Amino acid sequence: MIKAENLQKQYDGITVLNLPALEIKKGERFGLVGNNGAGKTTFFSLVLDLIEATKGRVLSNGKNVKLSEHWKEYTGAYLDENFLIDFLTPEEYFEFVASAFFLGKNELEDFFRGFTDFFNGEVLGKKKYIRDLSKGNQKKVGIAAALMGRPEVLVLDEPFPNLDPTTVSRLIKILQKMPQTTMLISSHNLNHVTEVCERIVVLEKGNVVHDLKKDANTLKDLENYFAA
Repeated sequence: MIKAENLQKQYDGITVLNLPALEIKKGERFGLVGNNGAGKTTFFSLVLDLIEATKGRVLSNGKNVKLSEHWKEYTGAYLDENFLIDFLTPEEYFEFVASAFFLGKNELEDFFRGFTDFFNGEVLGKKKYIRDLSKGNQKKVGIAAALMGRPEVLVLDEPFPNLDPTTVSRLIKILQKMPQTTMLISSHNLNHVTEVCERIVVLEKGNVVHDLKKDANTLKDLENYFAA
């Protein structure tokens, strides 16, 4: 579904990402972990055509994301608050996103009902602009909007920080109930990412150092790696 071919990104001659070959299969829940500066956000930004590769390309469903916009129809993403239109209320923002997916009023109402527990009474009906919400509630808006179109591909960069424990638990359950969605999720929280993802790649200074199929020992293996 998502394939990196000879993918490289450099800044001022310094290579921050180097992926000769990486493929994420359709329906795979793919976790990406690594220390700050490992290249996680850079990779996601290339997948979403937010930055230009120095070399190589990213394919989504067989097509170069740089040369086509077809992938936008089936991709949902939230990397950070820059994805939001913060001078809108959450309701206005959701209406805008719904229009992009050609969703009607009834479908939008169904969406709101489906996220009642996730919002926990802290997002809708508050008569606040998104910029005036807490960081955690801004993240709820962004993640929910990424899920609105029932995407075939979902990209979430560090979705768990700033969320309270109850919301994290609810988010994990939401993600676990999306078996047909190809997910790319980065996280510093090894426990959360292993709960959601079936395959976990470790990046170090832009390079893949481990590519793990989740089993009973994966969390411990990751903890040992980062503790070394």
